[in-house]
Amino acid sequence: MYFMMKEIISFSEFQKLDLRVGKILTAERVEGSEKLLRLEVDFGEEVGIRQILAGIGKAYVPDELIGREIVVVVNLEPRMMMGLQSQGMLLAVDGGEGPVLLCPQREVFSGSPVR
Repeated sequence: MYFMMKEIISFSEFQKLDLRVGKILTAERVEGSEKLLRLEVDFGEEVGIRQILAGIGKAYVPDELIGREIVVVVNLEPRMMMGLQSQGMLLAVDGGEGPVLLCPQREVFSGSPVR
């Protein structure tokens, strides 16, 4: 598989991203979509609970996501999708047969920043 590299950004531009670990509290399919899931993710006291919409529904069963920790861009501008607001973007890799979530190797505090 070939993936084209995007343009080079400065370190200061990269530092603008607020990447945090959150724990999935709820997960459900979005009515009318084959791949969109609605997640409620806990990022601890500072950020709180956010609604994240993610196109991972063909690769993941909603009930199996509950309790998992994921990495999310929490300072991304909110976006409306299928009439619902997404308040961040989870990070995943193109695994060839669908998305693969990026997750910590061991449990960490909800809201922990990624460095």
